[in-house]
Amino acid sequence: MSNLDPDVASRLKRDANGLVAAVVQDAGTRDVLMVGWMDDEALHRTLTTGAATFWSRSRREYWVKGETSGNTLAVREVRLDCDGDTVLVTADAAGPTCHTGATTCFVADRLL
Repeated sequence: MSNLDPDVASRLKRDANGLVAAVVQDAGTRDVLMVGWMDDEALHRTLTTGAATFWSRSRREYWVKGETSGNTLAVREVRLDCDGDTVLVTADAAGPTCHTGATTCFVADRLL
């Protein structure tokens, strides 16, 4: 059971696995850095610690961005979108965000 505020929890629209998408945006540049997944507990941890915490769908465990790499995301603000199915995390990045070493995960092929 999560300690997430019941008011916040009631507004979330989770997928079949109990997750919501979490879009991470750089607080200074406003660039989109990455997308991760959060359940109620990951969101609670993010809100209470100020460290971006996600649910790893592949490892089936919680992970704090930068826990092993040192490339942390210090959370400044968290917003819920109008549908309740996505959160926007605004953060200060210390080091590259993408596992490839890039500043953002969105440097691959431009589609349009």
